[in-house]
Amino acid sequence: MNELTNKYENAKQDSIEFMKNGQISAYFNALLEMNKYKRLMLAVALN
Repeated sequence: MNELTNKYENAKQDSIEFMKNGQISAYFNALLEMNKYKRLMLAVALN
């Protein structure tokens, strides 16, 4: 669970940097990655 949380936070920081730099495509990819880790954390929490 800690590993998923760290990956989620890294993706979040990346998305913020991409947004600041105007890299829209990379920003959306980082958001998708955040969503993936959020769903995995939810699945782990429910089991």
